[in-house]
Amino acid sequence: MGGTTQGVHMTSRRFKTITAAATATFAVAALAGCSAGGAASPSASGDGEPITIEFWGSALGQEKAVDTFNAAHDDVQINYTQISAGSAGGYEKMLNAVNAGNGPCLGQVSYDTIPSFATAGALEDITEFADSSKDLFAPAAWQLASVGGQVFGIPVDLGPMALFYRADLFQQYGLDAPATWEDFAADAATVHAADPNAYMTTLPLSTYDIGALAWQNGAQWFGTEGGEWQVDINDTASQEVADYWQGLVDDQLVVAEPAFDTAWYTSIQEGRVLSFVGAAWAVALLEQNAPGLAGKLSVAELPQWNAGDDASGNRGGSTNAVLKGCANPEEATEAAIWLSTNDDSVNAYIENTGIFPASLSGQDLPVLSEGSDFFNGEKIYDVFTTAARNTPDSWVWGPNMTTLQPQINDGLKLVGAGQKTLPDLLDEAQQSTVTTLSDQGLTVTE
Repeated sequence: MGGTTQGVHMTSRRFKTITAAATATFAVAALAGCSAGGAASPSASGDGEPITIEFWGSALGQEKAVDTFNAAHDDVQINYTQISAGSAGGYEKMLNAVNAGNGPCLGQVSYDTIPSFATAGALEDITEFADSSKDLFAPAAWQLASVGGQVFGIPVDLGPMALFYRADLFQQYGLDAPATWEDFAADAATVHAADPNAYMTTLPLSTYDIGALAWQNGAQWFGTEGGEWQVDINDTASQEVADYWQGLVDDQLVVAEPAFDTAWYTSIQEGRVLSFVGAAWAVALLEQNAPGLAGKLSVAELPQWNAGDDASGNRGGSTNAVLKGCANPEEATEAAIWLSTNDDSVNAYIENTGIFPASLSGQDLPVLSEGSDFFNGEKIYDVFTTAARNTPDSWVWGPNMTTLQPQINDGLKLVGAGQKTLPDLLDEAQQSTVTTLSDQGLTVTE
């Protein structure tokens, strides 16, 4: 499933590839307005008839998890409707339905879309029903489902980041998995000096990749406090990341080649590119599109900005959010918690949608502890589980991702072409975001 605008989503090595869901303004003040894992089961209506929770989602196969819920409950039933991905009209459909007063109770909403839905008044504040379940989830996931201390969705999945690398070529060049980004840069120089046609990696060309790397370094692009949006896209931690990657560009130690394009798969398989920073959902894409890598790849924790640290970043993920106007928000919240924490439900999610679970119990399921044939028998999901639990829990996305994401994406292409610098791009994104949010009537501090 995962993060709408954030791209495709992970599938387990044993399962088919699934393309999942993907990815208005009021003031931030508008925000004020038992099963596995310990989630309570929702209860029936007062007249003895079962409560029906309408649920709209776009992840193919998600209905299988819903089936497990319905089979386990007589008093509450979920009626699931498949809709288009968020960026393909799904979110517009949800918002229109909410505005018309006939929206569903539950909707699949990506983490990067939660803030815009919340500021638009399209979500119910479910803090009183959800907060007791906070410890069932990876801390970063719970934070991503919240805005201004209020909970608006129940986390379903995450996209924890790791370093994918050609173990065979690392051995050829005499390299180990780099412990720090300083080591990574030194290795990049070693590789390119030995073979001018080879590169350690490609320049990150996605807003969400740059965001994840800044996130790992302790950056916080957005926040809320006292009814105000805080914007700091060019904070010190982000500029450190920008300076680092700009240095690799200037020294011609990375190549600007979009990840997951046909040419990129060829470069990885032919050894022109030795590694990349990617999320757990990249596993299935590699298996499907780069069969020549079977038995040659390994996965390691991300290099660290400071030696001895153990931080990661995240790209992707979504919630089951309770939409405004839901007649049974408590039951809808409890149903969403059950879907994300019950072992049968999470297994159905993994098998049929390919998620990496946001719930801690889901991350411990046996299916994610098996060795991967494609990765030479390595238990690669142990790395992603560690990453998910070591991702800082201070990050939230902003309410303007539909404009910020293409702006940074376009700017990164210019950085790769030598027509812009990455530090300048973050400065521009900061200025334009402050202007955009102010023009929308939001109170902004820098």
